[in-house]
Amino acid sequence: MTTTTTMAPMTPIAHDTNVRTVPELLRRQARERPTRPAFLFGDRKLTYAALDAAANRVANALIAEGGVPGARVAVLAKDSDRSYEVLFGCIKAGAVALSINWRLARPELAYIINDARAEVLFVGTDFVSEIEAIRAELPSVRRIVVIAAGHSSQADQADQAGPPAPGARRDAPGSLDGWLAGHGDADPDVASGPDDVVLQLYTSGTTGRPKGAQLANYSFFDLMNGMARQGDGWIGLGPRDVTILTLPAFHIGGVWWTIRCLAAGVTCIVIEGFVGWQVLELIARHRVTKICLVPAMIQVVLAEPSCRTTDVSSLTHIVYGGSPSAQGLLQHAMATFRCALVQIYGMTETGNMAVCLRAEDHTLQGNPRMRAAGRALPGVQLKVIDAQGRVVPPRQIGEICIHSPSRMIGYWNLEAATAETLRDGWVHSGDAGFLDEEGYLYIQDRVKDMIIYAGENIYPAEIEHVLHEHPAVAEAAVIGVPDSRWGETVKAVVVLRPGASATAAEFLEFTRGRIADFKAPKSVDFVAALPRTPSGKVKKAELRATYWKGRERLVN
Repeated sequence: MTTTTTMAPMTPIAHDTNVRTVPELLRRQARERPTRPAFLFGDRKLTYAALDAAANRVANALIAEGGVPGARVAVLAKDSDRSYEVLFGCIKAGAVALSINWRLARPELAYIINDARAEVLFVGTDFVSEIEAIRAELPSVRRIVVIAAGHSSQADQADQAGPPAPGARRDAPGSLDGWLAGHGDADPDVASGPDDVVLQLYTSGTTGRPKGAQLANYSFFDLMNGMARQGDGWIGLGPRDVTILTLPAFHIGGVWWTIRCLAAGVTCIVIEGFVGWQVLELIARHRVTKICLVPAMIQVVLAEPSCRTTDVSSLTHIVYGGSPSAQGLLQHAMATFRCALVQIYGMTETGNMAVCLRAEDHTLQGNPRMRAAGRALPGVQLKVIDAQGRVVPPRQIGEICIHSPSRMIGYWNLEAATAETLRDGWVHSGDAGFLDEEGYLYIQDRVKDMIIYAGENIYPAEIEHVLHEHPAVAEAAVIGVPDSRWGETVKAVVVLRPGASATAAEFLEFTRGRIADFKAPKSVDFVAALPRTPSGKVKKAELRATYWKGRERLVN
């Protein structure tokens, strides 16, 4: 079955539908609302005019550094107003920004930086020691610049350090302010078109290595612009709105939400990391109107004791996604926050949002549609196919494919992987599900075994690769098992070599430092042999069956 959707009811449109690039967005907002706060970070305020000027300074410094259009520039830092200045400055210079997950282990960081051949690396003060430990392994990096968020005296001292002393190594870490010294804030006016790649976000790899999904300017504008021209304002983002950037910029959901909010003139509160009670405090203090959360975040906020007493009456919308949600959790959120809930479904490869379950499909009493991911947004097409690529009828499970104007350009330097995922403009998601007769999409399982832990995509192949390095392991398979708080957690199923012995605790300790903590197994089971197909493939569905018994769907 292939489906598109009809236009939703009219909602006021707040952004200019002619803007199709990030640099033009920054220029336009600096002209039209120069004094409106774009970012709030701690006690600092960055207006739209100041954001544009700060991005220009970063761009001019990068150009003076010898950066050329298309060069990869990496950012490894917790979110702050300064990190966003750098991110947008990279784009204004014509570079391709790599916002890297700072939770990764050192080998993972080195792989991504080297795979992208990043020439300049911006690093937060929290991660300088991590980069110093792997510096000799990063041959393409010729300049390291330290971003000090400004919350401590140590950060202040770093930012006041000034440029490197004469004779210092050219690539020796220097402070951001020292590096920017002498560069003006005039717009560099580097050509940037809708089809130019501006971000390269690394997704976990089904083959054990992350892949760099290349996203062009159009990925952040064309879908929403098309909807707006049809009179569909989605959730009505506008300049009176205030949001909290709960999702990090290294996540497609985080950077997409940020750009969409800036396009609408929203004031964005930047936080370094998600803490439930702090988010509640910020909602009350700043009268936050719209917020984007993954289901695990909703659950954490609802569990906070202060949730019962905090004034959250300013909230009009909670946008959620990243993993399937239990209907009971959604009903609890509706009863507590008394605002509209809107679910989105998509992935890095689709430029984030492609499917939406609108507010009108959520009811306090609950209804069957609340188990759906939603319907295709205007301009998006969905189809569900079988193993032979044939479109299946309604309610028959198959692989979900998405045709969106926001889809990625392709994976960086991976033609075969791009051809496998992106076929004739259709993104093959790796998710299994079905469409009903009205075009609502239901997610049932994952074709590619992906695990979603608190909104983070985890691929078993990465973890299995690490486990096989242990001398006691003959075979290992990794699966996701249901968890009431995080959605799913990682379980390793291990076959030991003859005569070898090891404990679960030993394996958990072995993975530390070799892979990011959030990817590491939370439990280990030992078996005599792994179930396999006649062709030798591990039967992951059979391994998962015991842990998912009695559940309606095989994702949580």
